[in-house]
Amino acid sequence: MRGTETRWSAARQWVGQEWAEVRRSVRSACEEAGPERDTLVQSLKAAGAAILAWALCGWWFQAPMALLAPWTAIAMVGSTVYQSLRTGAQQFAIIALGTVWASAAMALTRDQSMAAMLLTLPFMMLIGNYRRFGTQGIYGATTALFVITAGVSSTSTVGHRLLETLIGAVIGLLFNALVLPPVHLRSVRERLGRLAQETADLLDAMAGGLREEDGLEEAEGWHLRATRLTVSLQNVSDARRWATEGSRWNPGGRLRRTGPKPPPFAEDMRWGRVCTRVLTVTRTLAGIREDPELTQPSPDFFRQLSDVLGQAALICVRETELLTSSEPDTSRDDREAVAGEARAGLDALTEIFRRQEGTAAAIGGELLLEVRQLVTELDSA
Repeated sequence: MRGTETRWSAARQWVGQEWAEVRRSVRSACEEAGPERDTLVQSLKAAGAAILAWALCGWWFQAPMALLAPWTAIAMVGSTVYQSLRTGAQQFAIIALGTVWASAAMALTRDQSMAAMLLTLPFMMLIGNYRRFGTQGIYGATTALFVITAGVSSTSTVGHRLLETLIGAVIGLLFNALVLPPVHLRSVRERLGRLAQETADLLDAMAGGLREEDGLEEAEGWHLRATRLTVSLQNVSDARRWATEGSRWNPGGRLRRTGPKPPPFAEDMRWGRVCTRVLTVTRTLAGIREDPELTQPSPDFFRQLSDVLGQAALICVRETELLTSSEPDTSRDDREAVAGEARAGLDALTEIFRRQEGTAAAIGGELLLEVRQLVTELDSA
């Protein structure tokens, strides 16, 4: 019974966390421009393209296989206009191949669905893995299934299916290119800002924990949070790729306000090095806790280390403000002042380190080196 209660409690906690994330995403989509709102817009555009394609083929033309039009339209609404154009050719080619092959199999087997599937699906699954089709290969097999389950095949129905696929592709492409075309220039800045804020929160938690007598009890949790920073760093990389793709063949660059340009790529590299330093510091602190035979540095060392980490957290906060504020000059001046305090704190930490002995000196030296490199990277902007 106790085990069942524990599982139910964990399940309720998971549901609560998921619900909180959903509410946060919905609130962000409604209140401010950002990735959540971009996702909302693209989802509604895909739905609108599918509805228009169905209205044209299914309601107006009364096409016999009208399902292919909205199916293709949804597939064409990509994250960027360039992505839609690039994958559009792949999607149309594989969908057309699936349509023609399945129709030929139906004709050969005299509309016997089971036999047609045996002739179609193994081939379409194999050809779908051909690298020239990219990630769109699965659409060949699924389209073939639609065609086979629809039943009758003839030259006219094959022509209808190809025409409906083409109509859906054109509608999806036009919807993505002309209706609020996605421009991802601001995403890089926003996601760098989120990464800086997450780093600030972690460093602040570490600074607060190291001031406590049993602060290292939380070291494993800090290390876990530091590993999650790599996910945010990957999000920055994805946003950078979207920004590059989003500016190619995109009328949105002229039709929509794009806001300030994203920070240079060198900032991504710098924050990658910052995340590496933070991860190393947390791993060292977790290692101290796990190995009782190691002699820990003195409490004075940890207190001063806490002060330096707190100042590093403030630098990250100022970095966040620089990335998100409309008036960054004040934040830049504040960051310079905080960076000066951090350098002075490092000097004090170095003096305390010189008084350490044995394994305490080895551990302290590793922490001092990594924290010094961390402050140097944060101060190099």
